[in-house]
Amino acid sequence: MVHKLVSAAITLTVALVVLVLATAYVAGFWPFAGQLERVAESQGEALVGGPFSLVDHTGTRVTEADFAGQSKLMFFGYTYCPDMCPLGLATIAAAYDQLTPEEQAKVVPIFVTVDPERDTVDAIADYVDLFHPEMVGLTGSLEETDAAAKAYRVYYRKAESEQATDYLVDHSTFTYLMDGDNRYVTHFGHQASPGDLVDGIRRHLQGTS
Repeated sequence: MVHKLVSAAITLTVALVVLVLATAYVAGFWPFAGQLERVAESQGEALVGGPFSLVDHTGTRVTEADFAGQSKLMFFGYTYCPDMCPLGLATIAAAYDQLTPEEQAKVVPIFVTVDPERDTVDAIADYVDLFHPEMVGLTGSLEETDAAAKAYRVYYRKAESEQATDYLVDHSTFTYLMDGDNRYVTHFGHQASPGDLVDGIRRHLQGTS
């Protein structure tokens, strides 16, 4: 009897831990955030980022090479997102506006969809225009956006729904700062303020990051 009670308690504890970790993952606070710095320190470069081929909000095919020489603030989400994406993109836009014109010329804010089935070029164009005229929106085929998400270690999962076009997508909410060679510099959690992003960008541009 005692053995059964102990086993049940252990099972319940494990289940609670899994639930907490899963919730943290979806919210964008998975311990992976800390692992990025540890990888960068031990190997010299974090395993985030890579080549991509997507379509921007003007309908033009672009790759990472089209942004060569510019640092990038990259956020992955979707236009139907009810809260996290609007807040994240508004933070990026506010941070961008706090940069000087010289700094802005060296940085491009980018929104990449994880829901290309609904996020067409027109939908992406309308969406990024809500936040900033300099923001670039990227979409593509399901295979192309999935490859980009995997390259940037982005978690996302389409929630089950009986409606073909009415569903949510769980996803991580990091904003990545990449350098002009598309190499990882740092990332910002969803609680970061525009000032936090500005500080990180300026440290990078000044070569002190």
